Amino acid sequence: MNDASDKLDKSDKRRALLDATCRVIARRGVRGLRVEQVAEEAGTSTALIYYHFKNRRGLLAGAMAHVNERADRYTDPLAGGDGDGDGWDRPAADLLREVVLREVQDTPEVRANSAVWGEMCAAAVFDESLRPLVAESTRRWNADLAEIIRDGRRDGSIPAGTDPETTAERLTALVEGVGARWLAGVMTTEAAHAVLRDAVDAL
Repeated sequence: MNDASDKLDKSDKRRALLDATCRVIARRGVRGLRVEQVAEEAGTSTALIYYHFKNRRGLLAGAMAHVNERADRYTDPLAGGDGDGDGWDRPAADLLREVVLREVQDTPEVRANSAVWGEMCAAAVFDESLRPLVAESTRRWNADLAEIIRDGRRDGSIPAGTDPETTAERLTALVEGVGARWLAGVMTTEAAHAVLRDAVDAL
């Protein structure tokens, strides 16, 4: 096997381990997560997990990064082939609305991602070692939305007096709360979208 295919194989194995970790977290939560459970889910050995992630903390950090990467993909309106390839050509307020709504989609991947995120946040209440992971992911999420809001202020689709950082913080917090109710079956996808759409439109 050449170096290129070997690297690809390692990358695929790592991704499969992270997919398995996310499935276990979505079903069982973070606090009780055991490396042995992930190995069983992935159909591999614990030795391979330790090889890729060193320890349980490394596995959780990898899972959080994996969740972020998946969310970046499914919330990107251009990732599915929308648009003409030259970027978003509508007002930034429309992009903000689309990105926020894509956080709640009735698909297995989005549901699993949302469940893992919720479990990570809940576990961080009791496990201080998880707080930096959650804080950094939240910072990135806020920064992404704040940048769209700045673009909206520049193109006039979002009022000039809108504070990007504060508004982004409010929106991500709303998505978390709505997402938790949606996952629990308290809100339908349509109801969740209505709340999120109203929040963006109220800007």
